[in-house]
Amino acid sequence: MKDSLLMSKDIVIATIKNGNLIPTKEHLLPIYLQKTRNLENWLKQRAIDMHRTNSRLLKKALRLTETDDIHTVLFFNAATITDTYWIKPLDSELSYKDIKFNKNYFSKLALKGDVNSFNQPLSRTPELTNIGSYEKCWELDQGDWWLYKEGTNAEYYSEMFAYKIASYLRIPVAHYEIHNNLIRTKDFTNSASLNLEPAYSLIGHKADSVEIFDILKDFDCSLTSDYVTMLYFDALIFNMDRHEFNWGFLRDVNTGDVLGFAPLFDHNISLISRGYPKDVTRKNDFLIKDFANLIKQRNIKFNTPNIPKSDVQKIVDNMEIKLEPTKDILSPNEYILEFIVNGQEKIQRYLELEKDIELEI
Repeated sequence: MKDSLLMSKDIVIATIKNGNLIPTKEHLLPIYLQKTRNLENWLKQRAIDMHRTNSRLLKKALRLTETDDIHTVLFFNAATITDTYWIKPLDSELSYKDIKFNKNYFSKLALKGDVNSFNQPLSRTPELTNIGSYEKCWELDQGDWWLYKEGTNAEYYSEMFAYKIASYLRIPVAHYEIHNNLIRTKDFTNSASLNLEPAYSLIGHKADSVEIFDILKDFDCSLTSDYVTMLYFDALIFNMDRHEFNWGFLRDVNTGDVLGFAPLFDHNISLISRGYPKDVTRKNDFLIKDFANLIKQRNIKFNTPNIPKSDVQKIVDNMEIKLEPTKDILSPNEYILEFIVNGQEKIQRYLELEKDIELEI
């Protein structure tokens, strides 16, 4: 790539010469670049997933002649909705207000492949740095950015149910709602008033919960309690898809300080999104065993939140999205109720009654 500047808002935090990163404000660099200096990989991780059908349509509509990840993110200066980092060419007079997104004419193309959005005049869009494998888009609504995601009824139900359970437990969670028959979540960085750092910046592709716990403890021990709470929540709602890009940390834009965990988000592959688990009793639930194993291995004191069955029932009964009976599940509401209650009881049993057992994972 051409020699340029890595910016945070209008502050130069590094120069880029012959592809090499030369920091000028080390404390303001993205965590990943503080650790690795691997600018090329950092840029690639910001690129829209090229396997999404609508991403290919989007690149055609934007007249991208080179569609690899690096050229894709640099097309609009590698800017995103959720942090203040961007790339400024050396010969450019652009400022942060020039590159910050204030509209998105390509949202319907990115989300739906809408034919009427294909012939838009060329304009800046945040979709080229909207990562993830699902078709999605950013839309601006009364001054706030909202992320819309395509999905099935079961995925929408699972996401909304997770949001309601987290809210009940007072676990910080991104706000979700159903809007125009789609699910959407509000940008919790408030247009990059805070910087969102994905967990990948710190843990890479590591998946072992004990190893990740140790990394967090060494980096900032105050993050470990939130990590344990996240794993408990994932076990409770059967979230199979927690990975290094759907959780992370919030940082102060001006100081670079890590402020804490980002609100939890992205639970559309949880609960019954991929069908109803055959064992509602959750006898051999891997996520529960993995959580209990972490607690045991690191001798963690964790007070399990209690959700009375009657309150779970209220959440189930008040769900805006309704589930249809299937051949095997005649009462989806009753199944969901039992699945969550059994999960809570199973976690409690592992933590209180069987602390010394060997868990097979």
